[in-house]
Amino acid sequence: MFLNLYNENNTTFYLKTFNKPVLKEHLYHIKTDDNEIIALWKLSSKNISGKHIFLTHGTFSNRKICDGITSYLIERGFTCWIMEWRNHGKSSKTKKEFNFETIAKFDIKSTFNFLFNIQNIKKIDCLTHSGGGIILTMFLINNPSYNPMINSITLFAVQAFGAGETLNSKIKIVLSKYITALLGKVPSKAAGSTEQGESYYTMKQWFDWNLKKNFIGANGFDYLKRMNSINVPILSICAQGDHFIAPRQGCEKFLNAFDNEQNKLLFFSKENGNLENYNHSRILKSQNSKKEIWPIVANWITQRKTNT
Repeated sequence: MFLNLYNENNTTFYLKTFNKPVLKEHLYHIKTDDNEIIALWKLSSKNISGKHIFLTHGTFSNRKICDGITSYLIERGFTCWIMEWRNHGKSSKTKKEFNFETIAKFDIKSTFNFLFNIQNIKKIDCLTHSGGGIILTMFLINNPSYNPMINSITLFAVQAFGAGETLNSKIKIVLSKYITALLGKVPSKAAGSTEQGESYYTMKQWFDWNLKKNFIGANGFDYLKRMNSINVPILSICAQGDHFIAPRQGCEKFLNAFDNEQNKLLFFSKENGNLENYNHSRILKSQNSKKEIWPIVANWITQRKTNT
């Protein structure tokens, strides 16, 4: 057995909302190899297509950022699994320092072991927001045996080393890193989040990657050079209003590093005839996103090879 299953919440919730199907929601608690407890939410309805989707959030966030698109996908017969990082949402509140690489090596690994070896899922599609796409990339590079099990990947506002392309952006990153180092953390309000803050230790990797324009992990491991080992079809979505965290040039550089002709970049802006210049969060969670972006994502996933 690959996974130490710590606890399963035996309470199953049935939520019924107006003009929507019954939603079945189940919370699993999964123990990682470094003894943290990760919350994994399974959401489905009676109308099940057989397709499974793994979703995860980024920094300053939790499962709530995924709730809207998850409900949309469930209504179309998908079964969704939302993983919350350690110290986020219903996962354990750790006192240990952690960064993107920690989440990739422990949280996602334990979750995927659970999905493929305990739940016996054969194939899955992945949908991530922001840092969630970074950790998924790091995980798949470190665990190439999982690549054949992934049908497709959808990245909402994901980049790791291309936010400092302009002088103004670079100055903003330097100032953010300096202030965060002094405070020891980034408070939630300072990051525009209503959920939670992040430690300097967690955010330091992101600051350094974008300032140095590299993607270096622990012990000098170069993720950038190995991104082309991931041959899963990727849809990357970015927006005009996301000026700092995931600007178009950053998302484009990140996607290009996979070097896969099947991959596709979508850029949303009013100039292109879209409903708004989405910002970093609204690109995934907003009524306008529901109208013009979620259907594209559902179609992208549906066109991939069917789960079994």
